[in-house]
Amino acid sequence: MAVIQHEEQVHVQEQPELTLGEAADQLARSLPGHRVEILQGRLTATPPADVSHALALSWLSEEFGARARAVGLGLVQGVGSWLPSGPEDYAIPDLPVVEADIKDAHVMKNCYAAHVFRMVVEVTSTNRADDLGPKVEDYAQAGIPVYVVADRKHDQVLLCTDPRGGEYRNKAHHKRGTSFTVPDVVGVEMKLSVDRLLDGDED
Repeated sequence: MAVIQHEEQVHVQEQPELTLGEAADQLARSLPGHRVEILQGRLTATPPADVSHALALSWLSEEFGARARAVGLGLVQGVGSWLPSGPEDYAIPDLPVVEADIKDAHVMKNCYAAHVFRMVVEVTSTNRADDLGPKVEDYAQAGIPVYVVADRKHDQVLLCTDPRGGEYRNKAHHKRGTSFTVPDVVGVEMKLSVDRLLDGDED
């Protein structure tokens, strides 16, 4: 007599592996108030900054924003620049100066093509290493004409200009007590105070 054996197969549903972009979305939902970015294939999350950081950006928005709007540019916060360093890479600058037609340059999520960014400003906080490392490379590779970093640890402002061949050809450090002129390529005539960028106030 033949014996028929019945083997019951149990199907275990495997969880699909998250893409880096999906992981970034999940992290942003779980850490409200944090700035989540993907820099050179690495996921980063920056907590909310302090009041000096906020004051510096508020001052720049008010003083610089009016002049930018007068020449058809805008200042926006909370929008990302798509980066060429990786398929899902993007950065969310503290304060970008953008072309008026930025809405036409939407890529995906809340990110836009880098060619509409005239200048990006970062004020360092806990993410200082990113602002002075990967972002210098990434913004240059993206062809963003001007990158300004208020380096609060070293009491200076780094001004990067002339992106060619994936790097900024000109890098100038400006110390406390000085000011520098916004490069002509941005299209806004103004001098920026190093102290105001570092402290957010005049005191």
